[in-house]
Amino acid sequence: MPTEDELPENIARWTIDPDRAVLLVHDMQNYFLSPFPHGEAPTTDLVENVATLRARFATLGAPVVYTAQPGGMTDEQRGLLKDFWGAGMSAAPEHRMIIDRLAPFGPDVVFTKWRPSAFCRTGLLDLLRERGRDQLVICGVYAHVGILMTAHEGFSQDIQTFVVADAVADFSREYHRQALDYAASRCSVTLSTRSALAMLNGAVADRGAPDEVALNTEVPNAAVLDEAVLEGARR
Repeated sequence: MPTEDELPENIARWTIDPDRAVLLVHDMQNYFLSPFPHGEAPTTDLVENVATLRARFATLGAPVVYTAQPGGMTDEQRGLLKDFWGAGMSAAPEHRMIIDRLAPFGPDVVFTKWRPSAFCRTGLLDLLRERGRDQLVICGVYAHVGILMTAHEGFSQDIQTFVVADAVADFSREYHRQALDYAASRCSVTLSTRSALAMLNGAVADRGAPDEVALNTEVPNAAVLDEAVLEGARR
């Protein structure tokens, strides 16, 4: 993972406000994490930092949304993706599950994802507009593919996007750095998990509001998408 002193200089000077922001946990499914070593960096750092962000957004009552591919796409559904990435994941639960540590619960929203950008053929932009949110904090995989495509499309929709540099991962250090450089210079603010948390805490302190709400930890693991989502994938 990049350290704070390795991050590119940002052009935009945006700061995260929990009253404006949505956290996007992008494609943290077993299939997409399988290229990374288990139980060591960058996997351990990635999961820990995403979990920390997810918990903080939840305590502040700020929305948390997920993307997850349905797996088992037909050739028609896969489209041009197959020319670059092949058939993709299967519909088997062991591929499609969001990892247990980051399982959605309570008010979290899971969008079925069809293309690299989380905005493509999903309700993400509608959710942001309906909830009066104009910031998107992005974490997950892969930095130079879906993360970057989502950040740029959000920017194109006048959504301030933030790429959390040590809460995203990629196939190589070079790809990771490439994504951060492009984001910082073209469409986003790149920052560390520590800085993201500091911005959230600073906004809470400035508004003088209570900074904790009860977490609903009684909701069961919702990481396997339900049959309605599967049926949508089949259609």
